[in-house]
Amino acid sequence: MSTREDVASRRGDTQRRIRMALNAAKAEERATIKGGETTVAFVKEELCIGCDQCTIVCDDDAIELYEKPMASPIIQVDSNRKAKVLRDPCTGCRLCVLACPTDAIIMIDR
Repeated sequence: MSTREDVASRRGDTQRRIRMALNAAKAEERATIKGGETTVAFVKEELCIGCDQCTIVCDDDAIELYEKPMASPIIQVDSNRKAKVLRDPCTGCRLCVLACPTDAIIMIDR
């Protein structure tokens, strides 16, 4: 029978392996996303859920949320927010792209 310490040790080893695999995958993803001074973030409005993650990670204050009326009169929602990128302050750092849970933000050429 396994002791509590053995289980905790195996669990820690598994957590480290998973963390390393996720970090490697994130590094690969980051390497494939274009970015830099010649690019700017763009929000696909139909995919944006207004979660505010992009505005939290944006160090340049280049993203703001705005209210958009619902397309369907059947659905009544108090708030239907969408993100919008301000082109001038955007530095093309790609943080918002990596933070977006719905992949609504892409990088495009200026």
